[in-house]
Amino acid sequence: MIDAKALRGALGSFATGVTIVTTNHEGRNVGLTANSFNSVSLDPPLVLWSLAKKSSNIDAFMNTGAFAVHILSSDQEDLSNRFATPGIDKFEGIETEGGRNDVPLLRDCAARFECQTAYRYDGGDHIIFVGEVLELSHSEKEPLLFHQGKYAR
Repeated sequence: MIDAKALRGALGSFATGVTIVTTNHEGRNVGLTANSFNSVSLDPPLVLWSLAKKSSNIDAFMNTGAFAVHILSSDQEDLSNRFATPGIDKFEGIETEGGRNDVPLLRDCAARFECQTAYRYDGGDHIIFVGEVLELSHSEKEPLLFHQGKYAR
């Protein structure tokens, strides 16, 4: 059997970008920091991310048909930390734009993808969300990276 701590340490060797995923569920903005983001397909345009089944946000994402993925820029570490903190209003004092299906969109990111949920898959202790990209924006900003359990550039 694979030791979970050893697996997490080994997986930390893979540098990832840092994202915030947002949605609107029953009139409430929901968002969280995630680094489990990846491209799936160019035609059709599909991306994926995953969320722990025990997350307090799982019901919101399971019961809505839209979400946005924001690839954070290197100067958005504070925003990443904020959206990773449980039990706070992550949107308090943050200016957002309204996206499709009232999904809140964060500003000044390296890239942003507005998605319609296309598939949900069981992934062990996570749910894998696959979204069809309906709108996107992109900048030349340097992305925020995560490696070996900490931010990197």
